[in-house]
Amino acid sequence: MHQMAFQFGTRTASALFQRRQDRGRRAYLSGRDAEAGVIRVYAAQGVLLLKTRWRGQSGEIDLILRAADTFVFCEVKKAATFDLAMQRLSTRQMQRVCSAASEYLGFTLEGQLAPVRFDLAIVDGAGAVRILQNAFGHF
Repeated sequence: MHQMAFQFGTRTASALFQRRQDRGRRAYLSGRDAEAGVIRVYAAQGVLLLKTRWRGQSGEIDLILRAADTFVFCEVKKAATFDLAMQRLSTRQMQRVCSAASEYLGFTLEGQLAPVRFDLAIVDGAGAVRILQNAFGHF
C-alpha cells in the first residue's frame, strides 16, 4: 500500500496571504476615503477636525472634532447603502467609542465636564455622506 503525500505548497499559502493582505489594504483605503468625505462635510459646517483615528487603551475613535463648545466623537461606517452602513455599528463598538472618548477627555482642559456628542457618519457606495448627530450616547 502506498502512502499518499500531500504537498502544501508555499504558492497556495502565499496566494491566500496575498489575497487577505489585498483585501485589508482595500478596506483601509476605502475607510480612509469615507473619513475624508465626512471631514469635508463637517468642515463645510464649520466644525474643526482635532484628530483622526485616535487610539486609546479602550479603542479607536475615527474622528474627533470640535463644534463650537462641543467635542464631537464620530464613528464612520461605509457600505453599499446607508441602511447597511448603519447596521454595521454594534452596541459593543458604541461602548468602546464612549470609553475611548472618556479617556480622550481626560487629556482636555474641560475633562469629563466637557459637552460631548456622539455622531454616526454613514457613507454609501457612491460616496454620499449622511451625518446622524447624537446617534448614540454614554453607556
